[in-house]
Amino acid sequence: MSVRIRKTLALSLATALLAGLISVPVAYADNEAGKTATKDLASGNTASSEADGKDDQAMEKGSIDKAQAEKLLRQYINIPSDYKLQSSNSSSIKKHKGSSPVWGMEFVKTVNGKRQGSIYASIDADSGQLLSFESYTNQANAKPVYPLKVNREAAQKLAADFISEIAADYTSQVTFNTDAGVHVLPPLSGEVRHELRYDRMVNGIPYIDNYIQLSIDSEGHVLQFRLEWDDTIVFPASVKPISQEEASASIRKHAVPELAYFIPYSGQKKEPVLYYGVQPVVINAETGGQLPGNGYSAYNRQEVSKEPLSAEPLAKPPLPVTLTQEEAAAAVEKAFALAQEYKLQNASFSEYVNEADKSSTRWNLEWSAKKDGKDIGFVHASVDGRTGAISEFYSYQNGKGGEAAEGGITLDKAVERAIDIVKKQLPWQTHEIYLQKPAEDRYKDRTPEEIGSYYITFVRKVHGATVTYDHISVAIHAMTGAVENYSANLSDYAYPEQAPKTVDRNVILDRFEEYYNIGLTYRLFSEYRLNGEPIPVEKYQTLLAAGLDDTEEITQQSKVELVYQQMSKPRPENVVLDAITGEWRSNETGEPTQLEIPKATDAEGHWAEESLGLMVAYKALDLVEGKVRPNEAITRGELIKMLVLARSGGRQFAYDTASEAGLSKASFNDVAADSAYFAYVESALQQNLIDLGDGSFNPDAKVSRDEMAELIVRALGYNSLADYDHIFKANFKDSKDIANTGQAAIVVGLRIMNLTDGKFLPKKQVTRAEASIAFFRYLQKRAELQEAPLRM
Repeated sequence: MSVRIRKTLALSLATALLAGLISVPVAYADNEAGKTATKDLASGNTASSEADGKDDQAMEKGSIDKAQAEKLLRQYINIPSDYKLQSSNSSSIKKHKGSSPVWGMEFVKTVNGKRQGSIYASIDADSGQLLSFESYTNQANAKPVYPLKVNREAAQKLAADFISEIAADYTSQVTFNTDAGVHVLPPLSGEVRHELRYDRMVNGIPYIDNYIQLSIDSEGHVLQFRLEWDDTIVFPASVKPISQEEASASIRKHAVPELAYFIPYSGQKKEPVLYYGVQPVVINAETGGQLPGNGYSAYNRQEVSKEPLSAEPLAKPPLPVTLTQEEAAAAVEKAFALAQEYKLQNASFSEYVNEADKSSTRWNLEWSAKKDGKDIGFVHASVDGRTGAISEFYSYQNGKGGEAAEGGITLDKAVERAIDIVKKQLPWQTHEIYLQKPAEDRYKDRTPEEIGSYYITFVRKVHGATVTYDHISVAIHAMTGAVENYSANLSDYAYPEQAPKTVDRNVILDRFEEYYNIGLTYRLFSEYRLNGEPIPVEKYQTLLAAGLDDTEEITQQSKVELVYQQMSKPRPENVVLDAITGEWRSNETGEPTQLEIPKATDAEGHWAEESLGLMVAYKALDLVEGKVRPNEAITRGELIKMLVLARSGGRQFAYDTASEAGLSKASFNDVAADSAYFAYVESALQQNLIDLGDGSFNPDAKVSRDEMAELIVRALGYNSLADYDHIFKANFKDSKDIANTGQAAIVVGLRIMNLTDGKFLPKKQVTRAEASIAFFRYLQKRAELQEAPLRM
């Protein structure tokens, strides 16, 4: 590898390494098998995850020794001299064919015995190619800068220069991935990492499993570099794929829309939303035939049964009762046949309001068993205090426990036992519960002792739609057939009596064409065989970790294919498709949304275009028929929402408060729990940005400049200081009209708000454009005023 390092690049890297970087140690392993081999350099001993130690030879054949590797790493990334080599390891990266030796080294800076920074880097022990580096520096004085000094476009240019210096031999073999790592929403602070990826190109087609990836901060420092490359893969000769239109038609043919319910994380109304999901489809680019989305090793997939446990409920829902402790304990002891030596030790009773806003009660019970004065078992259970249904059961026994069935029990017997316990505990819901049977290959050719436990899960469906937030699981001991664990977490939401009418399949597929890109790429599919029989990759990993005996032989068959596959487009937020209306809805709030950030038609060319666009992107300002109405007066509710979003990094703040706020009494008499501003107003009150006053908030009232100045100063944390208004130079021509002189002086002094002919105009109503500009400047000043912690 040619080594050409310009002084400017070395200086940039040296600065980066001292600029507060973040480090996460890299472990090099095969993505599928997880094979690694390491060498203890202090003792000279070699450890390998492969029982036969074949990788040891790969480690030893590296042409670069430890001293040479350290010298090269220090040269490539200009590691400061006060960073001392702390540790090093020799390892091998498993490739498609064979393996490649690697040196990994960690350099550490200490001051007065305390770690102040570390740099981890790795290098190919044969070619000398830098494979990765990343750093951490405990730099307390670092402050984020806003707006960004380096945007994504500028970061891309820096990344290209970096690659041309550090990995020059690869520059002609990669292309920039415009979608990978994109942050669609504009930043609200300077704490931004640009994630940039360059995909390997083969025959003009990307192979996305090989790439160069970099992280660059908003000041232009390279924080992280990673080269993921496998030269041992043999790609097929160039073939003519079907057209993009033909690929799209084939994908539509094979796409399977699936109905499901979800609950928005922070929606004002906690109620189920019916949506359609469509898993990405992969097709053969030559034939158009469908391929498994996760390669050829899909043997471990659990398929949901087509029929529920029963066509009709086996019983009517139980009437609400008040269950006593004795009744709750007796229900558990009967259902799970607790042995006589188990004695009830602890019991607690709780009342709460559940996720469906309904009052609930629960008994939590614990038993223990002793023999010869020693603990031999423990049981915990939770029982619904209204229905008597057991929601949780967990048991633990020292030793084997229980009588083992001869030869243990089969998977089918375990499934029968699991179904039986579910039917007995939830007889009124069996018509909505479906078995999710584990794949038999998962337990094939394994003894009961090796299996340990069978894990059987169930899903709930309402009118054929999967309830994603409900689950039932049962663990059955493979030797005794006893139920070891049982968990039934079923929500209490109301669902329609009849299946709702949903949108047409073609509408669904049309919408998901907006959601996905269709890309042409190479993929490497691997199939593993144990003694000639196919096994899932999970079993391969388990066997590899446990060690293979002399009678076991694993072979790997791989095939490189050209495929078309669907890949999600960058989006400002996670969304679902409403099955009834065909609208996109936010995962966060459940509100209708779009896949792209909307553009205000009346903001183009406006003096506040950038700040208005920022507020629209974060939904702090709404659009009506595509218009943001920049010259309309802003309301108190809108201003508070804008401030809370700005302080929370754009996060929908209701995510944090909904669980409490949705179940508590509103603090203000005119902002109810179902108000669009409720979570933001409650958050502002908790953060002391507003006062309770007379109990009225007036969310639709207009905001004066005087009021906005106080709100901004409170957000900056200077409101108490502002009360000492005599220390501020505030020569406003209209000072006598200003209620909050200190606050006005601060916002004008910081240039967050401006004067007009020397007047502050405290009574003037603030427009939406003026508010957006003020909060854009607030974000900038907040970054500038952020103080570093005091060092003693």
